[in-house]
Amino acid sequence: MSIRFLIGLAIIVAIVVGARFLSAVLPLRRLARPIAFRDAVLVGVGVVGLTFHCGAMFFRRVVEVLPGTGPVIGDIRALGTASVIWYVVPAALVLFGLRRLHPVGLAVVALALGAVGITMYNGGSLDVHLAAIFVSVVLLVGAVAALVQGPSRRTPAVS
Repeated sequence: MSIRFLIGLAIIVAIVVGARFLSAVLPLRRLARPIAFRDAVLVGVGVVGLTFHCGAMFFRRVVEVLPGTGPVIGDIRALGTASVIWYVVPAALVLFGLRRLHPVGLAVVALALGAVGITMYNGGSLDVHLAAIFVSVVLLVGAVAALVQGPSRRTPAVS
């Protein structure tokens, strides 16, 4: 994974997040759904887990400074059953946290995460896997930006 890849991904993510905060169109009011705090936490934990998995694969020296991560990093990099579990569990947390999204948005995120998993474990090209990661991150951020409402601004009525 090159620095150009990371910078390009960071720029696109920043543009999408910026559009969310600067555009009156986002989130898409007719399709967006609210997300509960606990669901947002699940998504956050899932994203941290996926980031850890990716970091273990591509940035071992950076991730191994975290105490106790050595054996886990080895398991992830071995691409065996433990690695699959370390990928599937965080991906499932993301999907479970986003379960109230519009069904099309949830399906897009699920397919994108599935593509990352398939390209990671099918023995294919690294370039295809990196493309899947890039697209998956952009689609996840895009789905959240477009389909997740912020917290309600209404306050309970005082009687």
